[in-house]
Amino acid sequence: MSILVTGGAGFIGSNFVLDWLAISNEAVINIDKLTYAGNLENLASLAGNEQHLFVRGDIGDAALITRLLAQHKPRAVVNFAAESHVDRSIHGPEDFIQTNIVGTFHLLEAARAYWNALEGEEKDNFRFLHVSTDEVYGSLSKTDPAFSETNRYEPNSPYSASKAASDHLVRAYHHTYGLPVVTTNCSNNYGPYHFPEKLIPLCILNALAGKPLPIYGDGQQVRDWLYVKDHCSAIRRVLEAGQLGEVYNVGGWNEKANLDVVRELCAILDELQPRADGQPYHTQITYVKDRAGHDRRYAIDATKLEKELGWKPSETFETGIRKTVQWYLDNQPWVTNVSSGAYQDWVNKQYTT
Repeated sequence: MSILVTGGAGFIGSNFVLDWLAISNEAVINIDKLTYAGNLENLASLAGNEQHLFVRGDIGDAALITRLLAQHKPRAVVNFAAESHVDRSIHGPEDFIQTNIVGTFHLLEAARAYWNALEGEEKDNFRFLHVSTDEVYGSLSKTDPAFSETNRYEPNSPYSASKAASDHLVRAYHHTYGLPVVTTNCSNNYGPYHFPEKLIPLCILNALAGKPLPIYGDGQQVRDWLYVKDHCSAIRRVLEAGQLGEVYNVGGWNEKANLDVVRELCAILDELQPRADGQPYHTQITYVKDRAGHDRRYAIDATKLEKELGWKPSETFETGIRKTVQWYLDNQPWVTNVSSGAYQDWVNKQYTT
C-alpha cells in the first residue's frame, strides 16, 4: 500500500511525510516542484529509505501524475502543493493562479480518471485529501466567533482567493463526479523546517543575526497558531475517518497577536541563547508599514474535528514555540543553507537538463 503526497518537500508536507514514515509501513510517493520553498534537505533523514520515493514534478503535469498513479496505485492522494505566501501573492499573483487553481484542476482530473478505473474495495477505499487554509474565510473582528466549517468564503488576498477556488473545485468534483474527497482548512502553522519568509522563523533567524525583527503595522493582527506536528496528526485522522465530501477545520486553540508571538520567542531566545551584549532580543523589534489588505484576525473553531473524529492538538503555544526555537538553534546547518540559498545548489545539479 502507498499514498501519493504532493508538495511533500515543503514545510507542512515534509513534516507530514517524516511523521507518516515514522509510524506507518505504507510507502510515500512524494512529488514536489522544488520551487524556492521546496527543500530536499527537509527529507535528508529519509536517504536510503525504500518506503520513500521522491519525484520532482508539477501537479499541473497531468501526464506525470497519471503515470505515477498507474505505476504505484496509491490508496490516497494528499494534496499539500500550493503557493502559500500572501506577500508573494500580492506582488506576483500569476504563480498562485497556476499552481493553486490550474494545478489542482489537473490533479483532480488525473485522480478522477484513476479512481474511475479502480474496482471493488480499492475504489471504495480511495481518498483525495485537500489541504487548505483558514484564510479562505476572510477576516474577523475582535468579537466575531471563530471560523466554523459553515462560514461563507470571503478571501481577501490573491493567495486566499486562489485557495478558495481550489476548495470549490474539490467540492465540485465530489458533488458532480462522486470523487471521494475530504478537505481540511488549517490555521497558521509553525514548527521545524519552516521557510524563513514567515513571521516566526524570520524573527528567530533575524534575532540570532542581530537584524531588526519586522512587525507589520501595530502588530495586533491575531492568528490561531497550530504546531505543524499537530496539523499532521489531524490530517492523518481525517484521512483515516473523515466523512466523504466534508470539510474539517484544524486549529490550535491558540489565538495570539503577532507582536505577542515575537515577544514570546524573544524571551525564549533570551533564556536559551542570550545576546553577547546582554541586551534582550525584543529591543530588535521594528515596526514597518502594514501589508496591503492585511486581515486583522483569524480564528478556527475545531469543534467538529474533535467531536466527530476525536482529534485535538497536543501542544499549547508555549510548548510548541519552545520546541520550535530549540529546533532552529539545534539545526544551524539547515538554517545557513536556507538563508544563503545553498539548498538549491543540489537541486540545480541534480535536475537541470
